[in-house]
Amino acid sequence: MCPTIVNNVETLCNVKHIVEMGAEQYTKLGTPNNTGTRLISLSGDVKQPGYFEIETGKVTLGELIYDENFGGGVRDGNGLQAIIPGGSSSKVLRAGETFPIGEDEVDLLDVPYDFDTLMKIGTMSGSGAIIVIDDSRNIVECLANLAEFYAHESCGQCTPCREGSLWMNKALHRMTHGGARTEDAEYLLHIAQNIQGRTVCAFGEACSWPVLSFVNKFKHEFEAKSLNTTDKETASTP
Repeated sequence: MCPTIVNNVETLCNVKHIVEMGAEQYTKLGTPNNTGTRLISLSGDVKQPGYFEIETGKVTLGELIYDENFGGGVRDGNGLQAIIPGGSSSKVLRAGETFPIGEDEVDLLDVPYDFDTLMKIGTMSGSGAIIVIDDSRNIVECLANLAEFYAHESCGQCTPCREGSLWMNKALHRMTHGGARTEDAEYLLHIAQNIQGRTVCAFGEACSWPVLSFVNKFKHEFEAKSLNTTDKETASTP
């Protein structure tokens, strides 16, 4: 037998601090109920993509994107369009959104990066993989890219996920190739709503949450696709 120990890299980083500082001192890092450090993967449309270790909750989304010690700003002088805060399965956040946190209405860029706060605003920190989307990107094409990945990765055990991830992928492929229909935004929402909560593992949520959040947050972008379709009559349901 060849037993293997699989460790999360972030866990190993935490162990280093705990051994050097002691558990009591380590829990003083971060914020209450969100103690310690997190490894952040920052990618997408930023000037300085990379991996960063932060005190949980002590850095905001805006600082992670714009501070010179982190992302250094949105690249090519473009504006911010959206943030995927915790890996591709986490619900997307639209630039300019505000959220009620405590007694305040907080701008997206002022949201602290921790587990609890991101859950309160309807998403999650998940894997810590932050994807920045600038305003040069076509948001429908961004979702189509994610849907293609999830359709490929589904193991096929559960019917809602096996069929639903494929249908969403086909619909988004059609939308990005000139075959969008006026009902496609609602069609995508209907499929995604019938996947979440109906699968053995969490992959059902992983493939449906991006669709639910992208379409709800950017519905006008998806509806606009149908207005630009040149051959709607040939579009067919996947």
